[in-house]
Amino acid sequence: MNAGTSACAPSHGVNWHGIDWSLATKQVRRLQARIVKATQEGRWGKVNSLQHLLTHSYSGKALAVRRVTSNQGKNTPGVDGATWNSPADKTQAVLSLRRRGYQPLPLKRVYIPKKNGKKRPLGIPTMKDRAMQALYKLALEPVAETTADPNSYGFRPERSTADAAEACFTALATKRSAEWVFEGDIKGCFDNIGHDWLIANIPMDKAILRKWLKAGFMDKGTLFPTEAGTPQGGIISPTLANMALDGLEVLLREDVQRNRWSGKKVNMVRYADDFIITGNSKELLEKEVKPLVEQFLSERGLTLSPEKTKITHIRDGFNFLGWNMRKYEKEGKQGKYLQKPAKDNVGAFRSKVAGIIKGNKTAKQENLIALLNPVIRGWGNYHQHAVANETYSSMDHALWELLWQWATRRHPNKGSQWIKDKYFQSRGSRSWVFTCKDENGKEWMLLKLSDTKIVRHVKIKGEVNPFDPKWDTYREDRLAKHMALSLKGRNKLLRHWKEQNGNCAICSEKITRETGWHLHHIIRTTDGGPDIHRNRVLLHPNCHNQVHSRKLKVVTTGFRKES
Repeated sequence: MNAGTSACAPSHGVNWHGIDWSLATKQVRRLQARIVKATQEGRWGKVNSLQHLLTHSYSGKALAVRRVTSNQGKNTPGVDGATWNSPADKTQAVLSLRRRGYQPLPLKRVYIPKKNGKKRPLGIPTMKDRAMQALYKLALEPVAETTADPNSYGFRPERSTADAAEACFTALATKRSAEWVFEGDIKGCFDNIGHDWLIANIPMDKAILRKWLKAGFMDKGTLFPTEAGTPQGGIISPTLANMALDGLEVLLREDVQRNRWSGKKVNMVRYADDFIITGNSKELLEKEVKPLVEQFLSERGLTLSPEKTKITHIRDGFNFLGWNMRKYEKEGKQGKYLQKPAKDNVGAFRSKVAGIIKGNKTAKQENLIALLNPVIRGWGNYHQHAVANETYSSMDHALWELLWQWATRRHPNKGSQWIKDKYFQSRGSRSWVFTCKDENGKEWMLLKLSDTKIVRHVKIKGEVNPFDPKWDTYREDRLAKHMALSLKGRNKLLRHWKEQNGNCAICSEKITRETGWHLHHIIRTTDGGPDIHRNRVLLHPNCHNQVHSRKLKVVTTGFRKES
């Protein structure tokens, strides 16, 4: 399925919905692949030249604007109060992304709550500054992925917490695995990375990087300078932070592990600024590993958090990324390594669903189900690679208790049997299913966590680079498996995804969990189109907007203008 051939070259005659996104993506990917090759060959002058080409290309600018106008923060303005909502705004924004004369505005400082009750500062750049960061990230990320540590998983394309958890399993699960774990946490990582180190070591336009780092922030009408750190709300900040921390894993292997026969069993797994390092003894971690980590971080202006950094034996377990990882003793000996949902993560989930239920005391049953199901599905899918069956059953019961309270509160003068018959029905072998039909006859049914199938996750290979064409087949196979798992139970969506080979029917680019999707009716239901398989097709959200804006009609071989 191919899109049309609308121009992608800079022209005042090109409007936002006239951009050929497939062509733009191919042009950027071609440059990114060349950047990877030059980086692998150590030709840094060539890397710089290719980055210049990408950041000055119309395709790169268009993709950067599309990113910042289609993500969750698209309606959140910076200090200038501007957002880009209309196609005309977006078209003009593409033309405005120029290096010459560019000066970023200060960030808007807001505070968001943390788990411990404290507040984390967040800096929100203006739309233009976000787009400039997205543009330069397109040129920097291929370098970052080529030079990254193999067991770094946070804020990297096609990597996840599940990959990090499986890396922990590989390092700790066997009888001969390391028994001691160094739990590292960097104190205010984003806020304290040294500017001098970043400017000297990040392979990108130094002038642009310096302007971002020194832009300052506005808090309650007052301008504050920034002497260290990267803006936590900046699109490029996670990439900068990852590059600052890359190299520690290799350093540990060279200076501590040295070779596989040393017996020290030093392995590192990092997700953003949280990491663990394994070792065969507490003494090794205290006297060799910790000083090396501290020295590495100090060169970058960073320090370990004393209250969160500790050394733990595997039989006592440790929490990492929402899971508790531990080897349970059996008859005085270490038994099986298990990864279970952590207690604080379970508690946070219960509090969230309780808040939704209590906040919707008068809502229709179908509306409450519509609010709860995405939360239940998301939490269940997050833990589906862990030992979670017992936890799922426990949470299903907790949900039932909360919903029974919700139902009985609505009908204080009715008996239990009447309430059960109204809100809880029998489905198959189950007699307490929270379900109903709306006014159109559509059935709404609350998901059960215990229906989530536990599936072993296959970790991504450490050397995979999403910008290197040699990994394309591996990545496509992996994406197909992940999407089949993500859409399990949603057969309508999965069937469309498979029939379209995972591609959008308009731009021919991959549809993933990250891009999102829209199930589009070829003939609108309001025009008499049936809600059946052959009248539906999967599109990217932005491509769906393009179809309606340009009055295009999707067909099996692409699209055409409606007569």
